[in-house]
Amino acid sequence: MARGYMTNAELESAVHAFGSRCSNISRIYSIGKSVNDFPLWVIEISDKPRQREAEPAFKFIGNVHGDEPVGREVLMHLANWLCNKYLKDPLATLIVENMHLHILPAMNPDGFALRWRGNANNIDLNRDFPDQFFPVNNDINHRQPETKAIMNWVNQEHFTASASLHGGALVANYPWDGTSDTGKRYYECPDDKTFRHMASVYSQSHYNMSLSKEFEGGITNGAFWYPIYGGMQDWNYINAGCFELTLEISDAKWPKAVELPVIWEHNRMSMLNLLASVIKSGVHGRIFAADTGRPIPGSVMIKGIDSKVRASRTFGDYHRIIVPGEKYEVVASMEGFRPKSTNIVLEQEAANLDFILDPDGADGQTKLPSNDYGCRCDNNMFHVQEAHLWLYLLVVCILLTLYLVFKRKTASRLLTYRYSLRRPVAV
Repeated sequence: MARGYMTNAELESAVHAFGSRCSNISRIYSIGKSVNDFPLWVIEISDKPRQREAEPAFKFIGNVHGDEPVGREVLMHLANWLCNKYLKDPLATLIVENMHLHILPAMNPDGFALRWRGNANNIDLNRDFPDQFFPVNNDINHRQPETKAIMNWVNQEHFTASASLHGGALVANYPWDGTSDTGKRYYECPDDKTFRHMASVYSQSHYNMSLSKEFEGGITNGAFWYPIYGGMQDWNYINAGCFELTLEISDAKWPKAVELPVIWEHNRMSMLNLLASVIKSGVHGRIFAADTGRPIPGSVMIKGIDSKVRASRTFGDYHRIIVPGEKYEVVASMEGFRPKSTNIVLEQEAANLDFILDPDGADGQTKLPSNDYGCRCDNNMFHVQEAHLWLYLLVVCILLTLYLVFKRKTASRLLTYRYSLRRPVAV
């Protein structure tokens, strides 16, 4: 074992020690076990780590390949930095209080112990996920336990975005990772512009990633670099609407241990700014049923982009990452309800936009209130039947109560840093 790297037992101890030291903002849990029965430990970081909230969730995954251990070390640095800087640094406070961050330091502890790429069965875990073009991995009986654990985890949680950390290059990789004919060329996904923006946030914040001579701007489309099939990145986006990047953070697969603190420092602002961008940009809101006032797990699409993100079942909250500085038509829908849409100009800060959907067959719609919150929306008039007026007023009261509670929660942090959260606009 390379001197200075944590063994699996030492990493496990470090994770639990973190949970004890930072218990006020963390939760430790396992998503399953490896082939050799080693737990896949996750650190959740949030100001309410044991509660579900209407906030975006992000996951970092390290050590996907056993012979690329730099990610597991860097992710422990990230967790400890957030704990040490919470309520002292505005960026740390923003992240802890406005999202749920899940960190899996080692997806492949067996491969790390064996010092090879695959897991204990010598299977490359980043080729083991279902693929959109080829049915090679469709047989669930042949799927590896680490892969199954990730898939179950993603299906249980409501992840907005994620990133896996690798070694062997210095670049931020984005979908698609493969092509329909296995050709090596740029193959863009529906959210290509958004992924390029996310990758650029990481690269431009890095010490020298954006200066790459091999990759323009330090970013690359996966299929243009080298196509792979059965990858975790594309599966996340297709299956869960989770925007995942593959981050190559070290030219060496297994750098010398003395270099680890430097690699962490080179990636620190990239990781923090990527997390902050999920909070501070895009469109966020909740979807409600007009007849009951309750949140519903609908979905949100951007007109002209053939992809959708789902709202959570608990709060009906959605978090849609899109490039700032452009006009968008945002459409909310759910089976059994009439879809609604509104036009916005997304400025540099996040837009907060709630939707109230009428059941199929319901007459009338609601009036979209004018606002001064950076989200310029259509002022369509909705005529509501008199018999349903009291229901609409009830919904407004619920939203107002939620807003007051949310405003009270964020009031203190507005004195600490300049990021502002705006009142949702209801559609």
